[in-house]
Amino acid sequence: MRNKPLVSVIMIFLNAEKFIQEAIESVFAQTYDNWELLLVDDGSTDTSTQNARRYAEQYLGKVYYLDHVGHQNCGMSASRNLGIHNAKGGYIAFLDSDDVWLPNKLERQVALLSWRSEADMVYGTSQYWYSWTGNPEDVRRDYVAELGVPSHTLFKPPKLLPLLYPLGNVAAPCPSDILLRRGIIERVGGFEERFQGIYQLYEDQAFLAKLYLHGAVLPVNECWDRYRIHPNSCGSVVAKAGQYHTIRSFFLHWLATYLSKQGITDHMLWKALRHALWPYRHPILHRLSNRTQPFVKRMKGLLKVDTGQALGAAAHSQLHVQHLDPGRSIAVGEVNFGSLRRVEPISRDWGLDRGLPIDRYYIEGFLARNSVDIQGRVLEIGDDTYTRRFGGAQVTKSDVLHVEEGNPLATIIADLTCAEHVPSDTFDCIIFAQTLHLIYDVRATLQTLQRILKPGGVLLATFPGITQISHREWGGSWYWSFTSFSAQRLFEEVFSEEKVRVQSYGNVLAASAFLYGIATEELRQEELDYRDPDYEVTIAVRAVKGV
Repeated sequence: MRNKPLVSVIMIFLNAEKFIQEAIESVFAQTYDNWELLLVDDGSTDTSTQNARRYAEQYLGKVYYLDHVGHQNCGMSASRNLGIHNAKGGYIAFLDSDDVWLPNKLERQVALLSWRSEADMVYGTSQYWYSWTGNPEDVRRDYVAELGVPSHTLFKPPKLLPLLYPLGNVAAPCPSDILLRRGIIERVGGFEERFQGIYQLYEDQAFLAKLYLHGAVLPVNECWDRYRIHPNSCGSVVAKAGQYHTIRSFFLHWLATYLSKQGITDHMLWKALRHALWPYRHPILHRLSNRTQPFVKRMKGLLKVDTGQALGAAAHSQLHVQHLDPGRSIAVGEVNFGSLRRVEPISRDWGLDRGLPIDRYYIEGFLARNSVDIQGRVLEIGDDTYTRRFGGAQVTKSDVLHVEEGNPLATIIADLTCAEHVPSDTFDCIIFAQTLHLIYDVRATLQTLQRILKPGGVLLATFPGITQISHREWGGSWYWSFTSFSAQRLFEEVFSEEKVRVQSYGNVLAASAFLYGIATEELRQEELDYRDPDYEVTIAVRAVKGV
């Protein structure tokens, strides 16, 4: 036993009298014997507390009972962290009190981590276990989830994060399925205790996201645990209450903030996150949960087009920006449309499913060029992604405004057309990206924005010029289209003329590509950066409040 590393098994529980004994016995049934079991009570009021204490008393030095001060209920993450803090092992495993391990779980996983010394975590596939009920019809419902990624392949950071749920389509490991080195847990700071209440549904995903970003992970196509499906599980309760999308939005916004704080720039990861955030992040998206279901169905039904076929070579040469070949003309009947001869776009999601949307290239470029303005107390609509990304340490306080309750990141709930409760002269900077066209009373909105800016404060606003509308997503609230001239006049009604600067971005190629749903990555930088005032894809305004 001296040569075997100690595995600390952490089992958190809350009123688990129905299943906890079976879970504990599956630990005792392990073929690997150098383990300790920490039973962490999250404030149980049933007999599971007595059951856990009995095991701890019977197996002194092998089983330990822990609870929070005053026998409080502190949540799953706090309970897991309490177990980690008291663990002695160099390896850490989790077993939820309603799941069970197969007998060779620890033996195989310890051997794999010993074999791959560079791996921080190993996981396999879980059996989704319905037949525990004993009902004959449930036996047929049992299945083992597919691994979905190459087995025995070491994934270095952050390769797994965009592939696995909740950003990708591959099943994520269950907490009961993983074995980790203690060092990686300490490196990522343990579990996120802000995921409490209903948000506990994603507490394991928040922890795993941090681990994928900082640790090397070894997936193996073997099944070592049974994940019990029952009506009182966290996932079942949330699903019944219709709260899934509220919780998912909370997690995605947390992840965006975490990535920004960590300075993560991986393109594929941000692409996957933007894709996941799209239905939640827009400030005028009403009835978040009601609108997300059709969004998901639409995304699943999107036509998948090979990126390499998006813009054929012949079509690309015909659509090349004018300044690169100003004298060229094409006779009638000689235009070669290639892959663009179609009456349906390549993507109806603005190219988000292919990469960075072209309008976002212009928006983010505008904010980057004006990042010096993003300082002090900053207000952003929907979330604070751009505040953190472009303001960084210059920002002393970040606020998020949303039009209605339901956005967990919102610090201010207000309709900007009548937001008397928001104090005047409050913000040094307001980031107002892609929102104005979704508000019917634009003049009242601009008056509110000017009022709540501090004297000398800066409004950074963007809105679409040439664009699709997407009736399925925004049909009930897409009110306006603007030009740089209309923007100039509107903003000058509220801000002084000399304090308003309007800039448009785009050209015929960029506009055409954007309408087709072609992504930024599929055009050259010089094609994106060429500006033709007759083809305004994105309009940006920098307006300063007078002192």
